[in-house]
Amino acid sequence: MFPRASEPRDCSRSRSAKRGAGIANTRAHLNVERCALNSLPWTLSELNVFFIMRRAIYPGSFDPVTNGHLDVIERARKLFDEVIVAVAHNDEKQALFSLQERLDLLQETAAKIDNVRITQFDGLLVEFAAAQKATAVIRGLRAVSDFEFEFQMALMNRKLEASVETIFLMPKEEYTYLSSRIIKEIARLGGDVSSFVPPVVGKALGRRFAR
Repeated sequence: MFPRASEPRDCSRSRSAKRGAGIANTRAHLNVERCALNSLPWTLSELNVFFIMRRAIYPGSFDPVTNGHLDVIERARKLFDEVIVAVAHNDEKQALFSLQERLDLLQETAAKIDNVRITQFDGLLVEFAAAQKATAVIRGLRAVSDFEFEFQMALMNRKLEASVETIFLMPKEEYTYLSSRIIKEIARLGGDVSSFVPPVVGKALGRRFAR
């Protein structure tokens, strides 16, 4: 039945009561969920074992890092949850930049890409990949001439550690002719390398060859 005209309905009190009941129900629901989480036999960190992190290693000397390197890292990030850019400590190569300088340059460039981590490694690549729980090694292919060497290395790495796959990625066409060696030679002769490397790397090259 409709309320009589002489008995006006207190709508504001009705809405307030409903709102109060809704808030109480929401708080009760949150308390139930909180209790349910607290009653789980695992902690949240332990639950991570049920989720597989797709992690890849992108190794290299990065002496210095180029726009081609960054392009490959961006492409790898579309395929993996995390990409570890690993700077090889190789005493056989005469590097222009020290290991720490190369790490610093990568921190200022590649580390700005989401879920990219910068580190160094020494020893066998597949052992480092296994220690990092990575399932793949990323290698950039610029031309057919790169393939024979990379193919041999991929097969050897598979022989050493079958659980680690090698993924070949090609950079943009405008970066296929780039290499750290060529860029260093251009910079040494006073050429402009600003379109080949990030600005911070260009400045580092300028300071190095100005000496």
